[in-house]
Amino acid sequence: MAKRDFGSVRKLPSGRWQARYRGPDGVRRNAPSTFATKTDANRWLRLKEAEILKGEWVNPDAGKITVSEWGARWLESVRPSLKPKTFASYVSLFRTQIEPRFGAMALATVRPISVSEWVADMHSRGLSASRIRQAHVVLALMMETAVTNELIRVSPCVGTKLPRLVVREPVILTRDQVESLVRAAVPPHDLLIEIMAYAGLRVGEAFALRRKSVDLAAGAIRVTETLVEISGKTSFGTPKSHQVRDVQLPAFLLRRLRAHLDEMADKSPDALLFVNKRGNPLHYNAWRTWRFDPAVEKAGLDGVTPHDLRATHASWVADAFGVLAAGRRLGHSNTTITTRHYARRLEGKDNEVARGLDAFRDGKIGPGARTGHDQDDDDSPGAMNPV
Repeated sequence: MAKRDFGSVRKLPSGRWQARYRGPDGVRRNAPSTFATKTDANRWLRLKEAEILKGEWVNPDAGKITVSEWGARWLESVRPSLKPKTFASYVSLFRTQIEPRFGAMALATVRPISVSEWVADMHSRGLSASRIRQAHVVLALMMETAVTNELIRVSPCVGTKLPRLVVREPVILTRDQVESLVRAAVPPHDLLIEIMAYAGLRVGEAFALRRKSVDLAAGAIRVTETLVEISGKTSFGTPKSHQVRDVQLPAFLLRRLRAHLDEMADKSPDALLFVNKRGNPLHYNAWRTWRFDPAVEKAGLDGVTPHDLRATHASWVADAFGVLAAGRRLGHSNTTITTRHYARRLEGKDNEVARGLDAFRDGKIGPGARTGHDQDDDDSPGAMNPV
């Protein structure tokens, strides 16, 4: 046996060479495989020694925990920081997509190629790009935490090529189209549609509105809750990003809300403004099937979803008062989200820009001239013009 300052190598009866070393934990370990030459064994020991000196050594026994065991432990650790719906989604993705493929494998044996093959398999089984990417996010978060806890050195999820998402452009409605949709809806769901279109609430936020949410004196509604559905069961939670906000309402909507509150039989502060026939919270799929989609069809619209009402509101406000104002009403922490997802170009706006450039070139307006719709975010907004 040849000895060194760090570790040792010896020739086995088979003619191959074995390398051994003592780890920082004091345990003596063999290299995971034997070597054809003494030089190769010594090279491996030098690399292992450098790894320890740089603080990059990972206990090889730690990575023997299975993905199934680590996944269950990781899910419980992140549960307190997640909304119930998000946690339920993580659990579902782990049990249906991750555990069947990797559950019995040790963490340290999952390789980047294994992850890439898994992604390809999900694609071949017809899973949507969105579902595949969500499953990959859960696995990647699990593996990143394993790296942080020194169970593995690097995550096998780094660099995975994922399918592109097909982004659906929202349908931005005109004022007349919204009015047609409202007229086509059955009361009080016409009011619910108006609230989403003129206040920009998420569907779950609108479903969660209560009598106490409406401040008629202040002319506003306070968004403090959202209604979520998990496996067909509804529950209430805080709005997305926990952004509680007050949304000022136009006078016509306040008048409608006042009348609706007067007509409600339940006068308790916690009474929901909109319920199903049994007096229970609305279920999204049922509401779309029986209330929203029939109104869309009756109004002669095509492919409009409830979420399009929020996107429509964002575009109206951004166009008239700037992206910052739109972001505030929608409850966004920064305007990048508003711009990327909601504030879309209104039909005809580009034509207005072109006409403005013509007037500028001809000297009819100066470079600082403004029209009624191009206020910066720092400007004080005036009364909303019809859009």
